[in-house]
Amino acid sequence: MLKNYFKTALRSLLKHKVFTIINVVGLAIGIGAALVIALVVQFDFSFDKFEPDGSHIYRVVSTYTYQGQISFNSGVPVPLHRVIGSVSGLEQAVPFRIYGQDQRIVVPAPNTAPGIFKNQENIIFCDRAYFEMLPYKWLAGSVATALQNPNRIVLTESRAKLYFPDLKPEQVLEKTVIYDDSLKMTVSGVVADLKENTDFNFHDFMSLATAANFKLRPNGGDTDGGYNETSWSSTSSYNQLFIKISKQSSARQTEAQLNTMLKNNLEKSSPGESQTLSLQPLSNLHFSSEYDNFDQRVANKSVLHSLLGVAAFLLILACINFINLTTAQSSQRAREIGVRKTIGGTRQQLISQFLTETFLLTLIAAIISIGLAYLLLIMFADFIPAGISYSMIFTPGMLLFIFILIAVVAVISGFYPAVVMSSYQPVQVLKSNPKTSKGVSFGLRRGLTVTQFVIAQVFIMATILVSNQIHYMLNKDLGFKKDAVMYIRTPYKYANSNLKQVYLNKIKSIPQVETISLGSDAPSSNNSHSTAFSYKDGKTERETDVELKYADDNYLNVYQLKLLAGRNLQPHDSTGAYIINQTYCKFLGFQNPKQAVGKLVKVNDKEVPIIGVVADFYQRSLQYAIKPAAICFSTNNRFTRTLHIALKSGANSSANWKNALIKMESSWQEVFPDDDFEYRFVDESTARFYKAEQNTGKLLKWATGLSVLISCLGLLGLALYTTNQRTKEIGIRKVLGATITQIVTLLSADFIKLIFVAFMIAAPVAWYAMSHWLQNYAYHINPGIWLFVGTILSTITVALLTMSLQTIKAAMANPVRSLKSE
Repeated sequence: MLKNYFKTALRSLLKHKVFTIINVVGLAIGIGAALVIALVVQFDFSFDKFEPDGSHIYRVVSTYTYQGQISFNSGVPVPLHRVIGSVSGLEQAVPFRIYGQDQRIVVPAPNTAPGIFKNQENIIFCDRAYFEMLPYKWLAGSVATALQNPNRIVLTESRAKLYFPDLKPEQVLEKTVIYDDSLKMTVSGVVADLKENTDFNFHDFMSLATAANFKLRPNGGDTDGGYNETSWSSTSSYNQLFIKISKQSSARQTEAQLNTMLKNNLEKSSPGESQTLSLQPLSNLHFSSEYDNFDQRVANKSVLHSLLGVAAFLLILACINFINLTTAQSSQRAREIGVRKTIGGTRQQLISQFLTETFLLTLIAAIISIGLAYLLLIMFADFIPAGISYSMIFTPGMLLFIFILIAVVAVISGFYPAVVMSSYQPVQVLKSNPKTSKGVSFGLRRGLTVTQFVIAQVFIMATILVSNQIHYMLNKDLGFKKDAVMYIRTPYKYANSNLKQVYLNKIKSIPQVETISLGSDAPSSNNSHSTAFSYKDGKTERETDVELKYADDNYLNVYQLKLLAGRNLQPHDSTGAYIINQTYCKFLGFQNPKQAVGKLVKVNDKEVPIIGVVADFYQRSLQYAIKPAAICFSTNNRFTRTLHIALKSGANSSANWKNALIKMESSWQEVFPDDDFEYRFVDESTARFYKAEQNTGKLLKWATGLSVLISCLGLLGLALYTTNQRTKEIGIRKVLGATITQIVTLLSADFIKLIFVAFMIAAPVAWYAMSHWLQNYAYHINPGIWLFVGTILSTITVALLTMSLQTIKAAMANPVRSLKSE
């Protein structure tokens, strides 16, 4: 019986090729998109699920509140890990220290030149507790003794093969590896790389005992790199602490004990300033935007949930499309149903037959969708996480998901048409012109079509809005020049030498260089350094956190920052002077920038004059509001190792810049022969702020295109059904003198009404969702009536083009044929 069902189903699908192709295309698009989205969601939610008792593991993180402003730090004071053992309910404490970035590693070789590995990262100081928290497999050495003494290091298997390609793990023991030309380490262990998805992607593990004996690279912290074993007031994200609590303990109780410990040891805070410790669950590590993720990619749960919504909508559209097309086709199979019932076929047998056809068609669509998924992974390469590959579709879990998806889609798509068509009465359907559909089924088809266009129009409005917001952010005047401006960071290890000045003098003479400045970061940057400023005006003291931009006297000229009052920095201002932005000027209570010039602000118990006020510039993405800022010289060389270069623009500027870059690289090799030459253009850097939005916009465009395509296929099915049902009416109207235009207008009017009904539902839904999304941005567009007018006009245009194929064909048909008697 089952074999007969499949044989009959295959014949039916081949007989109605057009409907089969349309259905297969719609379902393949929906299933293919669902496959890719399932890969992304499954990948991100699989991170750090392999650690023993992972639900009881937390990272201790810090939260700062200052004058109502909240900031987050994933690190903790170093002394905390030495006293945390007194916390009740604590099973394990795992401290480790991240050893900066851009490391230069030298591996000595007895008879050949040493191996040199530049720009290395993912290196930490830790102890045996780290390897007890994460289930590494030891290939050489012992977890008990490998990191017991200073200057000992454990490597992952992949890292050991990189440093010592010809040696087995046990042969690597006692070999020497030198870090940053100064830290000599002896290999004491080799562990297998973690195969599971994890954010703990470190591969060089130095003994934690080494950190106390070595002056660490600062990387933005104090002179000792933030590793101060006695200071509770010094917190750096490089100092990490994970803990595992017992099953009987709660995170809230542990947090309370930690904050009591912090309060007892922390020095007195300034008014309005506070620091608290919190526990971040291990399961949240991959999804937290507040606390850094070891500089790994952070997934967004809201985006993942939105992706699941997109997949569900596309599948719903495909199922609706199938139902509409199948029921529209039902009149062509009415006699087949009547004959089957006449010769004894039961309704259950007919339902089974139709469901078999649906399952077979869905199976074909799923096979095609697997190939379509390969193309989608290529198209969305920028959006898809790097760890996802096409081969993951063929894992047991994904194959099971595909099978379940086929079954669910087949039942949802095929059940209603099977029930409707199997209910036909033989007496009626064997007439020459049977009435095969009740009014309720036609009404349901209209409702399904409205649902399709509600979804499609929401997608259209979202796409238009996101595209305009991205255009607004990329093209908005940021308050500084970003075109034809580049920056180069000199090597950190030469921060205190005069080599950066030597390099500056060399490239200063390049004809294509217009202006050059030495400082910290560009006006708009993800990196920031801030400190507390206070200003006393009579009895009122105004205190707030001010972001600092370290620069020289050419910085304003390179970025063309507009000076509203006062003067620019001059070399003699290196002893102390600030140019503040307009926002801080207003915070101090001065509406006229000239009033602020000459006033004294207190910074670190020292009074420093304000020498100028510049117009506001955006310090970060437009997602954030402009904050008080100041520009000044820095006496700390590590803050002034970036060269900001304004290039000359004009005719053939691209070719001229290429020549300039060649000369800059040549000079770099002369001054810094051991380091790679890297540069960035400022406009490209600011555009990277909106990478996530650009990916979202790209995704929405594809989702909109697919939803409109599937919706139009469904509309075509409804048009086929309607014109078939009104064949005689069309013939009579033509005989009575109706023109083709009048008939096409008559047939299209009902469909246009459906689109307007869908628009009335979609508009408020889209408005609410878009308003909520725009609240994430301090500066955003205001959606106007153009958004809704553009949506309805584009939808009607596409719908008319889709329906015109069938309505014009029906209007031009010979009325003689349609008026034949039954």
